Amino acid sequence: MLNRSTYFVREHAGVMRLNNTYDILDPETQEQIGIAKEKRGGSAKILRFLISKKNLPTKIFVYEGDSYEDENKLLFYMQRGFYLFRSKINIYDSNDNLLGWFKSKVFTLAGAFTVYDAADNQVARIKGDRKGWNYVFLDNLESEIGTVTKKWAGVGKELFSTADNYIINLNHKSAPDKTILLLAAGLAIDTVYKDR
Repeated sequence: MLNRSTYFVREHAGVMRLNNTYDILDPETQEQIGIAKEKRGGSAKILRFLISKKNLPTKIFVYEGDSYEDENKLLFYMQRGFYLFRSKINIYDSNDNLLGWFKSKVFTLAGAFTVYDAADNQVARIKGDRKGWNYVFLDNLESEIGTVTKKWAGVGKELFSTADNYIINLNHKSAPDKTILLLAAGLAIDTVYKDR
């Protein structure tokens, strides 16, 4: 799954969901190539009725294939602690090795992240447009290395659901660790800025 340059991420729709689930699809064939499953602790499930869900601790596990039951297919996971102003999201491989992390910007209308590798080197920036639907990945030289674009799901789904769909496009083949960071960034946009 990590040798691709384009991913279609489709959030499952649902009312009063405690945990989000995302299908990761091939945008051309609509074949499911992966699945991302959010797992919150017991106290976070209770607190979500009192505090905005996007401020609570969470973990999102990304698996290859169409099931999150097989731990052998775990590719990576994202972990975010409780926060008020700036979110920090750590990215780990399936063996719990830190691959990198994101730090959200405090004052931004559309959303922005700085992306770091495991050695704390900045490797990319992610910034959104004014509508908050489209994001661009920029390397340290301000060259575009990828995009996240909201995919319109139709009036019925957009009005009556908080589920979002995104296309994540990487402009060139990256090393697997960098691909993981950019794919995770697309999911982080939803969990930090869009989750309601």
